Amino acid sequence: MKAIICHGYGAPSDALGIEDLDEPEVGDHDVLVDVHAACVNPADWHLIRGTPYLARFQIGLRRPNFTVPGSDFAGRVTAIGAAVTNVDLGDEVFGTTFMKGFGAFAAHVVVPESLLARKPDNVRFEEAAAVPLAALTALQGLRDHGRIERGDKVLVIGASGGVGTFAVQIAKSFGAEVTGVCSTKNADLVRALGADHVIDYTTPCAWDDADQYDLILQVAGRQTASDLRRRLTSDGTLVQISGDSDNRWFGPIGRIIAGQLLSRLVSQTITTFTVQPNRDDLELLASLLEHGQVQPIVDTTYQLGQFDEAIRHVEEGHTRGKVVLDVRTPVGPASAPLGQRAAPPGP
Repeated sequence: MKAIICHGYGAPSDALGIEDLDEPEVGDHDVLVDVHAACVNPADWHLIRGTPYLARFQIGLRRPNFTVPGSDFAGRVTAIGAAVTNVDLGDEVFGTTFMKGFGAFAAHVVVPESLLARKPDNVRFEEAAAVPLAALTALQGLRDHGRIERGDKVLVIGASGGVGTFAVQIAKSFGAEVTGVCSTKNADLVRALGADHVIDYTTPCAWDDADQYDLILQVAGRQTASDLRRRLTSDGTLVQISGDSDNRWFGPIGRIIAGQLLSRLVSQTITTFTVQPNRDDLELLASLLEHGQVQPIVDTTYQLGQFDEAIRHVEEGHTRGKVVLDVRTPVGPASAPLGQRAAPPGP
């Protein structure tokens, strides 16, 4: 099968190449998926470059401990293990192999049954591949760590990005009043996703009229916890998922640790987490997709042979929604960006 192989840490054009590999073996609890589309996540380029360097203690000091990168995928089931009970041959599914061997940037991927769900019929493969990590992060950040409740005022920093576009829609599905932070060019998109208010961070005095929020989800930006807690209610919660950083050794970890220390001294909750993929949450997302409460936003679809361009696009940090690889077509032109495709749904 054709697969993108990672030979070591470095720039994608140097570290990656397309090669032929043997089909992966299927264990008793595993499912073999014929991959139609795979999503390029920020985690992918960090893993390929080996940054922040601190992460290499977990993923391999001298080279990555995986052969084929890629976490999120959508496709059709072609083989199942003896103990698999929730999917059948021919089912259309989506899922993730995040920190479970990766391998999604390939014609076929093996995944534990517990890390996939059936794809709704009204969602294209490219859209379904864009869902797992980003939407799970948004869901778990809002529900499990932000303890979102109906009527809460929620601020999403990075509302036009991969996690942010899902966070706006999922927060609205919980009945929250949502404010999205984005640039001028993305304001209409964020409103179309359902945001009640938009803060354009590029304008002077953008935060002057900002409200007090019950929950802030920070998935972009460089604000510290000390800065953001001033925007919280007295018992509000700040969830720091990521955020921008030029520090090659520690990334945003220093800012997150500072937030954890500050949380001990103030009345608000300041927390962080690592996403935990699981079938129950994937099935919940599938239901939201099926009923039109959440729609994936695909910025651009690249062909498999354009992996370098696709990863570089994500690495630049200004995607509108997600970037996807069409795994079934080895080479070809990228599809039109979001601005030239169908508009996202209204609230």
